[in-house]
Amino acid sequence: MIKRKDRKGLGRGLSALMADIDQSPKEIPGKTSGISSNMLPIEKIIANPDQPRQDFNKEDLEDLAKSIASRGIIQPIIVRISKENNELYQIVAGERRWRAAQRAQLHEVPVVVRDFTDEELLEVAIIENVQRSNLNPVEEALGYQALIDNFNYTQEQVASGLGKSRSYIANLLRLLNLPEKVQKYVRKGVLSAGHARTLVGNKQALALANIMIEENMSVREAEIYVKQRLNRKNINKHSNKKDSDTRALEADLSANTKMKVTIDHKGTSGSGKITISYKNLDELDQICSMLMDGSK
Repeated sequence: MIKRKDRKGLGRGLSALMADIDQSPKEIPGKTSGISSNMLPIEKIIANPDQPRQDFNKEDLEDLAKSIASRGIIQPIIVRISKENNELYQIVAGERRWRAAQRAQLHEVPVVVRDFTDEELLEVAIIENVQRSNLNPVEEALGYQALIDNFNYTQEQVASGLGKSRSYIANLLRLLNLPEKVQKYVRKGVLSAGHARTLVGNKQALALANIMIEENMSVREAEIYVKQRLNRKNINKHSNKKDSDTRALEADLSANTKMKVTIDHKGTSGSGKITISYKNLDELDQICSMLMDGSK
C-alpha cells in the first residue's frame, strides 16, 4: 500500500515534471548493440499495473498507431527500472503511446529513464491522465478523487496545481455521487456532464436520466424539467400534510367505528372526502347500518 504524505501543495504537476526531465542521453543498463542511448526495445517495457486509466479506446489507439507508423513517437515514454526485474522498465507516463507503438509494430521506442518512488509513480500516472483531453467527465472526476484520496490533497490544492477553478473540480466530483448506471451514461457520452449535474442528490436520478435521453433534452430543458418535478413534489408533500385537528378527528372516528377512517380535506374549498376501510362483510354491514340509521 502506498503511504500517504502530508503535503501543502500538489507538487510540480506533470507539465513541470516533464520540463524538468533530463532529456540528455542516459545509459540504459544491458542495452543491445546498435540501440541508441535513448531508445529501448519495446519488449523490455512493461505496463504499470496500478495505472488509473484502464480503458483504452481501440479506434483512438488505431489512429495513434497510424500516426506513429508514419511520423514516429515525438514525445518520449517515461519509464523507471522495474523493481521486480532490473532488465525491464515500467511505464511511468506514456502507456497509450506504448500500446499504439506495438500496434504500429515498432521494435524500439524513445524513452527517458527516471527514478520514481511508488508514490511518485502513481501521482504522475494520475496527473497525466487527468490532463488528457479525451477523458470523459467521470474518468476525469475519478482522477481528481484519486489525487485527494491517495495524497491528502484538498480540492483547492488540486485546482491550483492543475490550473483549474475550484468550482470546476467540485462540480466534476459531484458526478461520482450519481448512481452507477447514470455514471455509465456519462462515460459513454449518452448523457453530458451538464445533464448529469442536474440529477445529483435526486433519488429518481436514473429514471429522470432515462427521460432526458428519450426526449433528447438540452441541458437547459433538463434543468427546468428537474426543477418542475421538485416543485410538484414539494407542493404535493405540503398539500398532503394534514393538520392536527384533522388527524385527531380521524383518530376519534376510527376509535368509534373500530375501522380505519381517513379524511382528505381540501382547505381551500372546504370540500373533501371520508374513507372508511372495512376488513370483512360484517364490517361492511356495520357501515351500512350506521349510514341507514343516520338517514332516518
